[in-house]
Order: sequence, then C-alpha cells, then structure tokens
Amino acid sequence: MSEKPPFPALAKQSIAVSAPITVAERSLTAIVYCEANFGGIDGKTANGLVRHSEKYEILSVIDSEKSGQDTGSILDGEPNGIPICSDLTEALAHADKVPDYFIFGIAPATGMLSPEERALILKAIEMGMNIVNGLHEFLNDDPDFAAAIAKSNVVIRDVRKPRAKKDLRVFSGRIAEVTCPCIAVLGTDCAIGKRTTATVLTRALNEMGIKAVMIGTGQTGLIQGARYGMALDAVPSQFCAGELEATILEAFEAEAPDVIFIEGQGSLSHPAYSTSSFILRGSCPDGVVLQHAPARKHRCDFEQMPMPTPASEINLIQTFAKTTVIGLTLNHENMTDTEVSSAIMSYEQELGIPVTDALARPTKRLVDMVLAAFPQIGGKLSIGAA
Repeated sequence: MSEKPPFPALAKQSIAVSAPITVAERSLTAIVYCEANFGGIDGKTANGLVRHSEKYEILSVIDSEKSGQDTGSILDGEPNGIPICSDLTEALAHADKVPDYFIFGIAPATGMLSPEERALILKAIEMGMNIVNGLHEFLNDDPDFAAAIAKSNVVIRDVRKPRAKKDLRVFSGRIAEVTCPCIAVLGTDCAIGKRTTATVLTRALNEMGIKAVMIGTGQTGLIQGARYGMALDAVPSQFCAGELEATILEAFEAEAPDVIFIEGQGSLSHPAYSTSSFILRGSCPDGVVLQHAPARKHRCDFEQMPMPTPASEINLIQTFAKTTVIGLTLNHENMTDTEVSSAIMSYEQELGIPVTDALARPTKRLVDMVLAAFPQIGGKLSIGAA
C-alpha cells in the first residue's frame, strides 16, 4: 500500500500553519526510530513527538528514506531543527552524548517488531539507552530483552501494558461527580488528528487562564507526557469504560480543572475499532469535537471501505450516546488552502456547527468553538483576555 500523508502534511501545496507545540524545558534526550514511515500514517508516534513532547527533547529521527531532511519541513512546511538521520550510527554521531532514550516511533497495524527492529533495539540497549515501546508486544516480558536491560542497567517502558487485572476498575457511575465539562475529540477514521486537536485545545485554553486537562487514551499521547491516561486498546474490554472513568475522576479531583478533553481513538463507525464506544461510555462526554479529513477517500489500511461523511458520523455519535457534537475540525492532508476554506464554509452550511482546522487556521477559532458551546468555562477570563 502506498504511503499516505498524515495530519497535516500536504501533497498539493503549502498551507501556513500554527507554530509547532513546544515545551521550554525537557530533561530527557531521545532519538526516535521511524524507518520508512516518518510523515506517514504509521509514523504517527514520531510525528506527534516532533510536534509536541513534554518529557523528551527529541534530538533526531531515524528514517533512511528521508535522511538529510528537517522533520518540521516535512510535517508542517517549517524547519524545526530536528534532523532525520539514516541510521542509529548517524543519529548517535549527531548527539553530543548517548541519548537517554531510544523511542520506537512507528505504530504498525500488527503492533509487533520485525527481526531487524528487534536487533536494533537490542543494540540501543547495549549502548546504554533506555527504551520506550508503544507496541502491543511487551518487551519486558521477552527473555532476550529482559536479559539485555539487566546487563546494561537500563529500563524499558512498555507504554501499552495495562495495570494488573486485580487493579483494573469497572464502570461505577461516579463520572456524574465530575462537574466541569468533559469534551471528547472523536474522528471519522484512525490516524486523523484527534490527539493533535485535543493537544492544541488543551494548551491554548491553559495559556488563556482556563485550566484544561487532557486524558490520553493512546500510546503516543502517553509517550508525549500526558499526566493522565492509559492505552485503552490494550485494556481488557470489561474494564475499558471503568478505567477511563476512574482516570477522569483522578484528574478532576487532583487538578480541579475548568474543562477536561478526552483523546479519541479510531472511529465509532469503523468496524475495526471498539475504543470509540468505550470512550463515549466511560467519559459520558458533555460535548464532542469531530475530526474529519475531507480529501481522504477511504479508511486507513482499508481501501475497500470509503470514508463516512461527517453528517453520518455525527448522527451515529448522537444516537449512540447522550451528547452533542459541538464542532467539526479538519485534517487538511492533500488539500490546498483554498480547498480548506471551501470545505469549512460548505460543512458549516450543511451541519450548522462551527468548523475549523486546528493547525491551518487561527487557534482562536478552535477555542471559540468550545467557549460557544460551554460559555461557563470562560468565566475566569478578563474582558481583555476574552
């Protein structure tokens, strides 16, 4: 299958986008492995880390097919100083010292390592790097990896590994105790920009003085540094709604936020994913922001499945759960700026809700979408800030 550009890489022409999300101080250095996938859909973990990481300073990305290029130029049309290296040797030469972490930045459909990837991670361990693994294959349970980390005195973070079954929570109904708005960011497909939109919203509101907390539900958000969350697709189905509910309660009680955003997974209408249904059940969201890619013709990795329309997805969401879709956000892959503007106008007329692009349009439009639906969360703003 041909490589498909991710949100928001462009195939037709450049669109001016907001500055990438950055954090001033990060204490851990890392290189990210994304061979043959950077800028593609399966490279979403690497793509996300380049745009935003609260925990790691990303030194470089490994992808021999795009070596010598700047990661920001590929993703957003603006250089960010993070280079793409051809292999681990070049990445180490670029770093001042051995990085703290080697992050596996690919999210393949299989969720498993190839023999070549196993050998590369073992080499990184031998060189003294800790490992971040977001796959369904838990490396701490592998005898070869267990022996390697013991010998090198490093650790492996199996991000997707859920807590012990005896500690998993079932749904209790206590979600009703959360008095601030809970907003889920869902989509019409996987790898469509739900996490990016949720991250942009959370950051923008916090910068305005509105306390917003994001609940991560996938491996990339957790690797980026989400303080609250779990890899929902690795939790046994009986506990998914309960684990999400309990995590939202923890965030609400610890942070006293004005609003909570829940990162969506997959798509409610997609037969390959069940996580969207658990997100709607576990969070009982007061509102939903829906993410859609107008130029995407078929579902990722399912060429026989055409993309749903936003209208059909909205109808399904609002039929399935007691909630309201408050706005539509666009993934502008394969679209020109003119086409984005046209799509925004067309969808607003058709759906009767606000529509914007989280990266290719001013962030204020995204914020206004939320404040219009939940004006109470803007109560702390001064007239000047509003």
